[in-house]
Amino acid sequence: MTFFDATLFAHSLITLLVIMDAPGNIPVFLALVGRKPREVRNRAARQGVLVSFGVIAGFAIAGGWILDYLGIGIAALQGAGGLLLLIVALDLLMDRESAQPKQVEDVNIALVPLGIPLLAGPGAIATTIVFARQAEGNFGSYVAIGAAIIVAHLALYLVLRFSGALIRVLREGGIVLLAKIAGLLVAAIAVNLIATAVRGFVAGG
Repeated sequence: MTFFDATLFAHSLITLLVIMDAPGNIPVFLALVGRKPREVRNRAARQGVLVSFGVIAGFAIAGGWILDYLGIGIAALQGAGGLLLLIVALDLLMDRESAQPKQVEDVNIALVPLGIPLLAGPGAIATTIVFARQAEGNFGSYVAIGAAIIVAHLALYLVLRFSGALIRVLREGGIVLLAKIAGLLVAAIAVNLIATAVRGFVAGG
């Protein structure tokens, strides 16, 4: 029995990093919290990554059983994630301000859309479930998957934590422009997720 599957670790880590795409989430992160104090940005980055880690780790442990028990398919997850992102995209494009208190707003940003579904999206969840099923009770494989999840989220946190350096270059006008661009990108991601979900439903009958 091996205590660590290095090949599975490398495969899982690279796949998670590509799917979760921390650099690609920087525009959305700055659009959401770029005009807030540095302490708020750092807290949002930390909370968002922790939420994502909790979700991904939870699905790695019991994701397959949860989805099977509730009768939820990957297509349903993709559709739900697409709808959530579409709402976020509309807020970014229309520059709508939340009427909620500041502290609650900051917490909500860290939970949705940053933690879910931007970081812990349907793709990352589905990939984690697939890797966990491939482990098939092998202790070394489970250790490798767990290590890959931890390292991927450490990388995500570092990227988001130090993305604030761009604010000094972009300034207020650049952040507003970035919000509009991010809104378009998020809308495109949302439509793609919904389209993929529809194809999944059709293919599944």
